[in-house]
Amino acid sequence: MALTAVTALAALSACANGGGEAGAGAAGATGSKTIGVLLPLSGPNAALGSEMLAAARLAVTGSVSRAVGPQGHGAQGGAGNNPGVLQIDAHDTATTGGAAAAMQAALASGDGIILGPLTGADTGQISAMARQAGTPMLAFTSDVAQAQPGVWILGVTPEQQVDRLVSAAQAEGRRQFAAFLPDNPLGRALGEALSRSCQARGLAPAQIVYHATGADAITTGVATLSAYQSRVDAANGAASSASDALPPDLAAALNHPPGATSAVAAPKPLDGSDDTASSSGAQSTASGAVATPAATAPAELAAPPFDALLLGDTGLALKSTIDALAANKVTRDKVRIMGPGLWAAFAGKLGGLAGAWYAAPDPANRRAFVQAFLAQTHRTPKPLADLAYDAGALAGAVNTATGGAGYPIAELTRQQGFAGVDGVFALTPDGRTTRELAIFEVQTGGGSRLVSAASRRAAPAPGAS
Repeated sequence: MALTAVTALAALSACANGGGEAGAGAAGATGSKTIGVLLPLSGPNAALGSEMLAAARLAVTGSVSRAVGPQGHGAQGGAGNNPGVLQIDAHDTATTGGAAAAMQAALASGDGIILGPLTGADTGQISAMARQAGTPMLAFTSDVAQAQPGVWILGVTPEQQVDRLVSAAQAEGRRQFAAFLPDNPLGRALGEALSRSCQARGLAPAQIVYHATGADAITTGVATLSAYQSRVDAANGAASSASDALPPDLAAALNHPPGATSAVAAPKPLDGSDDTASSSGAQSTASGAVATPAATAPAELAAPPFDALLLGDTGLALKSTIDALAANKVTRDKVRIMGPGLWAAFAGKLGGLAGAWYAAPDPANRRAFVQAFLAQTHRTPKPLADLAYDAGALAGAVNTATGGAGYPIAELTRQQGFAGVDGVFALTPDGRTTRELAIFEVQTGGGSRLVSAASRRAAPAPGAS
């Protein structure tokens, strides 16, 4: 099994390298530049940093023993000392001086391309150094604010996820987009991404509400965004108009049949389960007054003023949001609910959002990498290791294409992109990365299923330069 996995991963690297052997692109070249890798190799994130370094080595050399690095971080000599083999030069961002000191050491060593650092903060600290030196940097952060020419963001970003969701929802006929998001950096990033994607696709401006922490704020926010009270008033007005056209005794009989009460049954949660406690409580209205859907809502309400809704919460806040959506009759038959790729980690607990979508890499694509990494290191890689492998594969591909002569922008941003662990990805001239993500749908009993596979080719993101 391990041999099969390594063979499959070698084929992936060969695809990324345009058909050449991974790690052999500099063969025969003199003065071949090394690949600088900047990661936390000590301190609290040392385990993650070491795992990502191992993944980068696997991509570049096909064998951990062929990589070179500082003493204590896997410098093992052997074939790695051969100047004809592409080499890795690792630097610890967790020591004295942090990312800046690690970057200075990498540039002093003549590294031709930098893989890392891990965080957006470290990237912001050293990006100017990379640009001044003319050395391309592939950072592992998903903070799009750090993207700029010469400094690429490799993480799976909110921008990538949202654009994939909007594209898929538009394809099924959705035209009015809205978002109900936490007022935090992730929520703001998702909201900005939704605005940009709708604008780029010629859609109406998205309605976006950012909510504070707490069930009350969520209840009020959902009622406001969904125009709940206006929908109730409109439905009651329509019912009254119909009754006015009937004889008084007949209208009274229809409105209050024998044995009936004036209250309407509370709406059910999105998964169709019986959750009376969560859906029968008082809900805040758009005007700020409090309305109780179970007592005031007619049996049928018009659809909310949107047909696709982006959420961004997790944990207890997401549960409160699910309850508020049910109480305010934002139902899956009228609205496509969408969310972040973070939902993939706990999709088994999202039965209350059955029918909702999220965009994420297809885990089936990384099986060969997982098995090969396990064979090399005897442990299963974390998802961030995928980025390190992709960065190493890209460096090897460009090194092959240029015959070891460097990493020109034109080759780094080649239109066909690169074959990565999670699928095809491509760098754009403005420092962003396009990734082909899959769409998954949450199931009634929990878990998710693939409903739209990732494209086999990367395409420029809307608005990318």
